[in-house]
Amino acid sequence: MKFTLSWLYDHLDTSATLAEICARLNQIGLEVESVENRGAAVAPFLTARILEAERHPDADRLQVCCVDAGPGFENVQVVCGAPNARAGLPVIFAPPGTYVPGLDITIKAGKIRGQASGGMLCSLRELGLGEESDGIAELPDDTLPGQSYADFAGLDDVVIDIAITPNRGDALGVRGVARDLAAAGLGKLRPWLASAVEGTFTSPVVWENTNLPACPLVLGRTVKNVKNGPSPEWLKRKLESIGLRPVSALVDITNYFCFDLGRPLHVFDVNKVAGGRLKVCQGAGETFRALDGQDYIVTPDDCVITDINGVQSLAGIMGGEASGVSDETTDVFIECALFDPVRIALSARRAGVSSDSSYRFERGIDPAFPVAALEAATRMIMDLCGGEASEVVSAGEAPAWQREATLRFARVRDLGGLDVAADESVALLEKLGFEVQERNETEVRVSVPSWRNDIAQQPVLSQGQELDAALATAAAQGVAQIEAESDLIEEILRLKGLDSIPAVPLPALSVVPATALTPKQTRLARAGRILAVRGLVETVGFSFVSHEEALRFGGAPEALRLLNPIASDLDQMRPTPLVNLVAALQRNSARGRSDIGLFEAGPAFSAEGQQMVVAGVRGGHAPRYPGHESQAVSLWDVKADALDVLTQLGVSPDALSTVADAPSWYHPGRSGLLCQGPKTVLACFGELHPSILQAAGIDVPVVAFEVFMDRLPEPKVRKKSAPKLSAFQPVHRDFAFVVSRDVPCENLLKAVRNAERNLIVAVNLFDLYEGPHVPEGHRSVGIEIVLQPVDKSLTDAEIEAVSERVVAAVSKVTGAVLR
Repeated sequence: MKFTLSWLYDHLDTSATLAEICARLNQIGLEVESVENRGAAVAPFLTARILEAERHPDADRLQVCCVDAGPGFENVQVVCGAPNARAGLPVIFAPPGTYVPGLDITIKAGKIRGQASGGMLCSLRELGLGEESDGIAELPDDTLPGQSYADFAGLDDVVIDIAITPNRGDALGVRGVARDLAAAGLGKLRPWLASAVEGTFTSPVVWENTNLPACPLVLGRTVKNVKNGPSPEWLKRKLESIGLRPVSALVDITNYFCFDLGRPLHVFDVNKVAGGRLKVCQGAGETFRALDGQDYIVTPDDCVITDINGVQSLAGIMGGEASGVSDETTDVFIECALFDPVRIALSARRAGVSSDSSYRFERGIDPAFPVAALEAATRMIMDLCGGEASEVVSAGEAPAWQREATLRFARVRDLGGLDVAADESVALLEKLGFEVQERNETEVRVSVPSWRNDIAQQPVLSQGQELDAALATAAAQGVAQIEAESDLIEEILRLKGLDSIPAVPLPALSVVPATALTPKQTRLARAGRILAVRGLVETVGFSFVSHEEALRFGGAPEALRLLNPIASDLDQMRPTPLVNLVAALQRNSARGRSDIGLFEAGPAFSAEGQQMVVAGVRGGHAPRYPGHESQAVSLWDVKADALDVLTQLGVSPDALSTVADAPSWYHPGRSGLLCQGPKTVLACFGELHPSILQAAGIDVPVVAFEVFMDRLPEPKVRKKSAPKLSAFQPVHRDFAFVVSRDVPCENLLKAVRNAERNLIVAVNLFDLYEGPHVPEGHRSVGIEIVLQPVDKSLTDAEIEAVSERVVAAVSKVTGAVLR
């Protein structure tokens, strides 16, 4: 909501400064978004008059002008290229040193084609005030040279822009803002009264209203023999100051009342209304062209105004081009109506348009104001355009807007936190327009002013109601009474200033509340952070995939087939997030981003139910770095990803074993499972099966992993203690065992760990060999162990004893022999 300071002064008698006004607006909830001093940018520009204008001797399109711009610039020579520059023309002059905002240049005195030029003659576009560019601006003939153009054009008037909350439709007019400021003690509200205009003839246009739910009341009257044309300067300046383009006097008057009083109006050209009747009704699929030049299709849910030729207005939103006024209009019909806010909002949303009119109707306008607004608009049209007014015609009835609210004085302190005296509370409400109906020592009952639609409605019990209905109404009345009282408290606090409410500390908690999430519930988010640190990018995909894709990733049971999918290729619940990740990898690869890592944490679905899975893929090659060639991603990369997630979420590495038998969508022999115990599979990893990559159209190496979060053991709360560090050097020993190829390496590693748990702190597989010097059907397995003494350095005998126990344990468990 924009308005100028002088416009505010039309309704508010105050001596407050701009800073005080802005501070009080913020205090009472009308938040100031910006304060614009339009005159600051054009302050250096002066009014001037061209005394002489002759053609430039060396340029056909330039003129050498002698300009009078007031004291100090009485006879300035200016070279100008505008086609309308001529002797006697009042113009806008920019002296040397002036910054021209429309051109982003600073004027300097100099020569143009050999002729001295001591300034510039400007257009409004060059001042940043308009779009005209056919020549320099032409000022009125009686303009005196030497005036500041900002003062001359009224641009020294500050523009204030305030934010209006949806419940404050009454503040969408300058008078409503002035009323709030006066109630807050910043001056007095000037009286406003619409003088009645006596109708002298019967209106040739009448109303018919068949859509009372959407339009309970519509008024109108004809003004004949008007002369439409440009608005007077004062009206133009008001509209231009808030960003509106003046059109003509008749249109500008409706825009003026929309912003001045928050009362939208519309005018029809009487001679373009066919049949002498305007009908308020529902749409029926018609198409009409609005004043913005766009075609709109109306529906039965839209309220429209029609004549016998069709739709002439999308009611409360925008008028039609066919019945709009123009400079040739001689008879005009003024529309002043009440429209249902919800229906207007829905119609504007369907049409995809938001006008100044619909913006106000959506938030609720004063239901008691149509008659006065119509009289005021009629008077201004006759004052500016002449003419003669008809009698007022109407259709429908004004709604019963009267309502009351009760305030208990103690509730201002108890609910609002500010101790306000009863007399002061009543006085503040009266300043806002509330009228006292009844008062005692503890409470006051007031009538709500018509313009405050945001104050809650209190239902009234009617006679003859049945018991159940009466009880329901009474309950509703109780709720509404509480809401209405809260609204009154809010008004008092708003005018007093919310910043005046003393800060009160919250009571101390006797019991510290438990955490909102259990450790198990936080693991999913933590897993995401772990993988992000490892360089993977998180994605979020649909839980729906195509049936064909689901078949490639472990099957697609009919029980998980969607009966009514949102798309034909999203008809199956996904068996694993890998389906989405592979598709995302393919899209990135097709655009040259094949070297990428992605992960997703989300649900997977199977015949057994739903489980949470953290899955990831890596494609292409690992990043290059000095001294090393780029290498394709491998199963070891994703095994490290899965292990990192498991171990950081509390799974002991010693409790994990790696086995084969990964699901069918992994490459056999290049994949594996991470298990805890003999049967609990916590994760799987490896290269994706070539058939998966071929079906997805991916031609780069791809590895993947899945961590099954629901299978992870419950986190244990352990007391953290500092790790025990040893002062003694660790001992590394390597062993090479010859063992049958049928024996998993994991069995050897487990046997080594169990051989000496007190000293062996790490067991690593570093070599696998098959070939000469190794029996057929066997392989050599290289294992490194790390011994960490704690109390003393190990002797050779002690190290040898540990080695013997390792060899014996491995031989017993796997049948392997030392190579």
